[in-house]
Amino acid sequence: MILKRFVNPLDKPICVCYDINKSIEPMKERKKQHYLDNKEFLRALVQYRKSVEVAELNGQPKPKVGNYIGECFLKIATHLSYRPNFINYMYKDDMICDGIENCLQYIDNFDPQKSSNPFAYFTQVIYFAFLRRIAKEKRQMDIKDKLIEKNGFEEVFSSDQYGYEADYNQIKSNIQYSTRY
Repeated sequence: MILKRFVNPLDKPICVCYDINKSIEPMKERKKQHYLDNKEFLRALVQYRKSVEVAELNGQPKPKVGNYIGECFLKIATHLSYRPNFINYMYKDDMICDGIENCLQYIDNFDPQKSSNPFAYFTQVIYFAFLRRIAKEKRQMDIKDKLIEKNGFEEVFSSDQYGYEADYNQIKSNIQYSTRY
């Protein structure tokens, strides 16, 4: 079998699979597989909002968020953490947890009358949660570096009998360099 791509007069490429001994038959177009169905996600959020309104009218506590909505939050946060600007952080799990927590915190702010794209809304919520976590970890790292600089390196680090003096000196020079700038 031979697989070839042709361009039809409408400038849309089509795939054609043919065998030399058989006639030409077009292949079916592949549908893109997304990790999240935005329409189903919107339906679940609308249903959750209705249940919250019913609970408020009856004086009951706010209902729990369903599993499907929670899975959607987790998928959005996990896939967003694969982006190149978030991939190499050691505290990526904390970033994902913060993103999910913020989604649960701001789930009532999403208004289906204003927007029919909950994926975009919650992606932005998670994105800014990631940025806040990175800023928080950076502040903690700066505090730790200043404490080490203030108290002296000898109290915090010590070389052992195996001679890891090079590692000690490298850490010391990195901290001195970062506190200079």
